[in-house]
Amino acid sequence: MNFAAQLQTLIVTDLQRLRILQQVRELDLPDCWVAAGFVRSAVWDHLHQRTPSPLPEDIDVIWFDCAHTSEERDAELQATLRGGNGDLQWSVKNQARMHLRNGDAPYASATEAMRHWPETATALAVRLDENDRVEVAAPLGLEDLFGLIVRPAGRFQNEKRRIYQQRLHDKNWLATWPKLKVLP
Repeated sequence: MNFAAQLQTLIVTDLQRLRILQQVRELDLPDCWVAAGFVRSAVWDHLHQRTPSPLPEDIDVIWFDCAHTSEERDAELQATLRGGNGDLQWSVKNQARMHLRNGDAPYASATEAMRHWPETATALAVRLDENDRVEVAAPLGLEDLFGLIVRPAGRFQNEKRRIYQQRLHDKNWLATWPKLKVLP
């Protein structure tokens, strides 16, 4: 079974994550995904034989629409999601404006934005299509994720290396997932 198929199976058999994907789909946003730790933690927990996989502290929802880039719109969407599930910390970000915060050239899509995220194993997302199939976006591949490898991506290898190193310290992933191979 390939990595994308393994990931799809993990998500569809996790009823809690599946409900979250359904809730996000109801927002009916363009190029919308649930990303980062929501997916990464499920895989790493599975590879550490930890079931069920608890949800991360925050649920990262990304979308892309050049016509609605205000932070206020993201706050409205977060409030909508909280109204449907107030037990979760939601983080909604339109990737059409995030290049400004990150010092990058403008992104063309949510998937392209993920190419500029700090780690290869975190630059991924899932969503439900209209037929309840799980779609996977992993512009930097799934090999590191399933290989339990944490490595810097793109500009985090050099010019943004300090940010990557600070994330490693702050996230302290090895305390939760001791089989990880963290590359400096």
